[in-house]
Amino acid sequence: MQFEVNRDDFHDTRVAKTAADMNTHELRPGQIRLAVERFALTTNNITYAVAGDMLDYWGFFPTAENATNSDDGARWGRIPAMGLGSVAESAHPDIAVGGRYFGFYPMAPDVVIDAAPNAGAFRDVSPHRAEHAATYTDFRDVTTDVMFRPEQADEYLLLWGVFMTSFLIDDYLAENNFLGASQTLVTSASSKTSICLAQCLAQRDGHRSIGLTSARNRSFVEGLGLYDEVITYDEVDQLDATVPSALVDMAGSASVRSAVHTHFDDALKVSLTVGATHWQDAGGQNGGALPGPTPEFFFAPGQSAKRAGDWGQSELDARIARSFHRLLDNTDRWLTVEHRNGADGVESAYRSLLEGNATPDIGYVVAIHEDPLS
Repeated sequence: MQFEVNRDDFHDTRVAKTAADMNTHELRPGQIRLAVERFALTTNNITYAVAGDMLDYWGFFPTAENATNSDDGARWGRIPAMGLGSVAESAHPDIAVGGRYFGFYPMAPDVVIDAAPNAGAFRDVSPHRAEHAATYTDFRDVTTDVMFRPEQADEYLLLWGVFMTSFLIDDYLAENNFLGASQTLVTSASSKTSICLAQCLAQRDGHRSIGLTSARNRSFVEGLGLYDEVITYDEVDQLDATVPSALVDMAGSASVRSAVHTHFDDALKVSLTVGATHWQDAGGQNGGALPGPTPEFFFAPGQSAKRAGDWGQSELDARIARSFHRLLDNTDRWLTVEHRNGADGVESAYRSLLEGNATPDIGYVVAIHEDPLS
């Protein structure tokens, strides 16, 4: 079975049969079948749906209906999720059955990929993945991954991918001297990606961070102790509009983005679009005629590739690992993992995130199979 979403109406979902369900999953030479153990569901997955056409997230695990309408008139798609799995069956001479691997998986019990060994473990080289960055196609052997702590496997799933994005945003801004900004505004300040960014920014002496959040989540964000200042969205006009500022937009809200651009105008030095936690208020993504800089989408794999070239991959990994472990050392202060199982568990976690009902202190780790997670 496979959890799928109507690409034109994210509230419309279904559980579809897979090749494995119908016993038609015989492997071709070079293929492997990965059994999906568990995966994380966060607002980042909602962003994948919102940006699915623009960044081809729907192409990670395509359905036959990706390009054309199905019999029911819907375009069904599969949202990828960061998860753990193992090789259950292999038709590749250099990839053995077993192990435990982190990567992008569909919300399904298993997945078949065309595999090619690489330094981390292996990569999905299926034809439909040819244009995707290595960050999205690689599977990592967690037994040799310096980022992975077995006792914090769930926290790793929830935070590693979003942390890497946040680390690279912080690195990009710092490398460019924050484009002349002395403070960075971070929307959706309670989201996990924003929390990761706030920790990175907190290490930058002399640079302030301001978290923008809802009134409901203000006390939670203040309790993190990571932002220099926390305000609600309707308090943007109370900030000093002459202070050179950067905007990292995790919310994707057209109204919030407009408020920040209008208030700071030319004092806003850069506007990076990252997430879409407020996807219902997304509006146009090109910024239209907003005052100040034109919003630009931040592409994390690009900065990762640059730094791998600048420093070497091993040094990049070491720097990320040191920063990531600082985050893991403190997650018990603010993060509670909640396990969900089965198709109903996937559905309930997904809807909580889609409809904005999930509280920021909860992290959903899900298995579509019915066996309880431990």
